Amino acid sequence: MTEIPRVSVIIPALQEERALKNTLAQFTPDLKTSFGLEIIVSDGGSTDCTLAIARELADVVIERTAVCPQNISRGRNSGARAARGEFLFFLNADVVIEDPRKFFGMMLDAISSEGVAGATCNVNIYPEEATWMDWVFHNFFNGYFWLLNLFGMGMGRGECQVVRKKMFDRIGGYNESIAAGEDYELFLRLEKSGKIRFVREVTVFESPRRFRKYGYVRISLLWFINAVSVLLFDRSVTDEWKPVR
Repeated sequence: MTEIPRVSVIIPALQEERALKNTLAQFTPDLKTSFGLEIIVSDGGSTDCTLAIARELADVVIERTAVCPQNISRGRNSGARAARGEFLFFLNADVVIEDPRKFFGMMLDAISSEGVAGATCNVNIYPEEATWMDWVFHNFFNGYFWLLNLFGMGMGRGECQVVRKKMFDRIGGYNESIAAGEDYELFLRLEKSGKIRFVREVTVFESPRRFRKYGYVRISLLWFINAVSVLLFDRSVTDEWKPVR
């Protein structure tokens, strides 16, 4: 893209050849023109076809060069450093947006509002793979996170986090020492500078792969333990949030 983008969509990726093509394909040329999007894939050292897919469909591809172990915080921060847009949209590599035009329109309205420091939205499982348990779990947490933000406690899952680039740079981006709960920790700091808007009218979908492998009880427990540790001690209990492919 030759024009300066308004929005930088930042997607960290590691061994994501199965999901990344569908994620990138939704950012059509018309959509990118309408909302001034640039698409950045920040790769963490993939050895499959992830990089080839990213080079074909993304505007910017960042390849891991550092010798230190990569984590999702470092991947997101690398993408943010390369971003030219006024607004940063952090999405995961398996995220599919329900209605892209509605999504970008409403999320931009939210993050552009006076006094708003960050924005997020509903997260659910791919409709074609969702079970009743998926529906119950995700809608419970969507409502819970909406309430937390309503009462001034910043919360938003890493599947979709939106922030102004100036604000992101000012607070130092994601905490790269945190392996799990880095999304929560970012919004905790953002909330000190303004409100976090939870846009209930829009939804993004993710793969159920992690929930299928570990189950909802274990994942809920890990979320809770890491959130408490981040809140009280500014660190996660989990040393590594292992990828599931």
